[in-house]
Amino acid sequence: MLRPQRFKPQYYPGSTSVAKNRRRHMSNKMDKLRDISNEDLTAILGHRAPWMVYPNTHPPLAEIYEPIDPIREVVEPTPGAAAGDRIRPVEFVDSMYNAPSTPYWRSYHAAINFRGVDIGVESGRQTVEMRERDLEEYAKRVSETEMTDWGLSGMRSVSSQGHSLRLQMDGTMFDMLDRRRLEGGIIVMDKDQGGVPIDRAVNFGKPMTEAEAAKRTTIYRVDNVPFRSDNEVIEHVQRIWELRTEWGFQPKVEDI
Repeated sequence: MLRPQRFKPQYYPGSTSVAKNRRRHMSNKMDKLRDISNEDLTAILGHRAPWMVYPNTHPPLAEIYEPIDPIREVVEPTPGAAAGDRIRPVEFVDSMYNAPSTPYWRSYHAAINFRGVDIGVESGRQTVEMRERDLEEYAKRVSETEMTDWGLSGMRSVSSQGHSLRLQMDGTMFDMLDRRRLEGGIIVMDKDQGGVPIDRAVNFGKPMTEAEAAKRTTIYRVDNVPFRSDNEVIEHVQRIWELRTEWGFQPKVEDI
């Protein structure tokens, strides 16, 4: 009988601050920077009113008959799947000017640390789709921690393309629909991710300073932490590139 091996996960190589930040994000051991109430989170997501029950697409799994399947005996459903919740999305954008996270790393974090995740990644934005109550747990986690600086990041399900390249005069990332803004040194959001006004102004606290953002970012930049300054990362990326180019990750390849 094979016994499970014990190992320490190695999420990302490198010794620079960017590499260390990437490992911390992937391990889900991030600093909590703010508190966002469940009601405020539900309001900015915009999928249902904070007082509404979760709409569902099918009855709870415990109440419906399903054919015998050994996989169902092994895999425990997520709370949202067990309740029959509908699938809902959340979309984040991140500035290229030392935002704490990037679309790819948000997706990597979601895939490693959450179940029932469907992910979409583009150059400046990232979408996650999950069962609704599972999605709220994920959104709360990334919204309250160092993974998101609300001055350099935003929750936007429409009109998100290209804005990662633009900063406003006050240093916050541009938003065509003005969903969130800097007021009195505090970031507030008074529209949901789709740009629909909500009945409250959600307070996200102070944005990061330029120095703190440069310290916490997972982005390599020539004017902060250059990619070429970390030989271990370069060797890792080069090795992956060689395997993909020469072999396409074919299972028959030896000595990977």
